[in-house]
Amino acid sequence: MSTETNAAEVAQAATDAAHGSAPGMPQLDFSTFSNQIFWLAVALVAIYLILSRVALPRIAAVLTERQGTITNDIAAAEALKAKAVEAENIYNKALADARAEAQRIAGEARAEIQTELDEAIAKADVEISAKAAESEKAIAEIKAGALDSIKIVASDTAAEVVAAMGGKSDAKAIAAAVSDRMKG
Repeated sequence: MSTETNAAEVAQAATDAAHGSAPGMPQLDFSTFSNQIFWLAVALVAIYLILSRVALPRIAAVLTERQGTITNDIAAAEALKAKAVEAENIYNKALADARAEAQRIAGEARAEIQTELDEAIAKADVEISAKAAESEKAIAEIKAGALDSIKIVASDTAAEVVAAMGGKSDAKAIAAAVSDRMKG
C-alpha cells in the first residue's frame, strides 16, 4: 500500500510541476510567513540568551584575565627595569671606584719607583764620584810618575848630548835646566 501512495504523490507532483502550480521555495511561501517569523524570533531570543549568559561572560573573563596578566607583566617589567638601572648605577660606581683605586695604586707605585730610582741614582753618583776620585788620583800618580820619568830621561839625554858635543856635563845645571823647561 505504501508503494501505491508514493506513486500517487509522485504523479501528483509531476502534474503540478507541468501546470506551474508548484509552490517553489517554502521560505518564500507567503502562507508560512507568520510561522517563520515566530521561529525566527524564538531562535534570536535563544541565541541572545546563550550568548549573554554563557559565551559573553566567558569572553569577558578571558579579556579581564588577559588585561590583568598584561598589567602585572608591565609592572614586573618596570620593576625589573628599575632594578637593572640600579644595578647599572652600582656597576658604574664600582667601576669608577676601581679606576680611582687603580690610579691611586699606580701613583703610589710610581712614587715608590721614583724614590728607589732617586736612591739608586744617588748611590750611583756616590760610586761614580768615588771612582772618579780614584781615577783622578791614579791619573795624578801616573802623571807624576811620567813627569819624574821625563825628568830622568831629559836629564840623561841632556847629559849625553853635552858629552857628545864634547862638553862636561854638570848634573846640577842639567837638573835645573830640565826643571825650568818643564815648568813652562
